[in-house]
Amino acid sequence: MNDTATEIRSVIVEREIAFPPEKIWRALTQPHLIQEWLMKNDFKPVRDHSFKLTAEWGSVDCRVLEIEPNRTLAYTWDAYGLESTVTWTLTPVGSGTHLRMEQAGFRPDQEQAYQGAKFGWQRFFENLEKVLARAD
Repeated sequence: MNDTATEIRSVIVEREIAFPPEKIWRALTQPHLIQEWLMKNDFKPVRDHSFKLTAEWGSVDCRVLEIEPNRTLAYTWDAYGLESTVTWTLTPVGSGTHLRMEQAGFRPDQEQAYQGAKFGWQRFFENLEKVLARAD
């Protein structure tokens, strides 16, 4: 029997995007592009680099955990008591790229953060696709 009161949850968003992994990778790793679809940042695509995402509502402390160009990017996402990990996976498909984002680490007592992330990542993905449509 599973004890759902102690279950750690994830928010997962997956999309097939009609651009090659290299183009999506640039949008995920170049600070000026990240700012356009996510938040202001001081990101560097270097393992163990600590960076901050900032918005009007506050900031998120992050650290790069894994980086495999055009394939995988993972970083911590710590804000307001939420200690989670965001993992991006890029898989080439015939029509472009299958992009998968998982934010893992939501405790049962973090329902508001979980629901906010479910909503927020949908909006971030929409913004990302707009950036990709106009970026070189």
